[in-house]
Amino acid sequence: MRFLVDECLSIRVAALLVAAGHDAIHVVDCGLAGEPDERVLGKAVGDGRILLSADTDFGEILARSGEGTPSVVLFRRSDRSAASLASILVANIPEVADDLAKGAFVVLTDERLRIRPLPFK
Repeated sequence: MRFLVDECLSIRVAALLVAAGHDAIHVVDCGLAGEPDERVLGKAVGDGRILLSADTDFGEILARSGEGTPSVVLFRRSDRSAASLASILVANIPEVADDLAKGAFVVLTDERLRIRPLPFK
């Protein structure tokens, strides 16, 4: 899968996903550190990437826009270490891959996984 890792997450998340066989880049690597969330979303759309973040603003932006892309994985976990986030994502890819390919907002919490199709209705 192709991922864009938001700046609120460690750059190591991208490296760990690459090591697991995925195509992942961090916003720092593409010159988007400190840029508005809309530009980050635009980069994800333009590159066909799934955005990984812990920033709830992306859900609000997608809800207002009515857009069906990009898919977003939102981490709402107490352990936000790079190893933990990469591990939980890789473990859940089989369950969410089809939804992410169609356009979805996936929330990974300590207790559960939620999937909402995009665009939000």
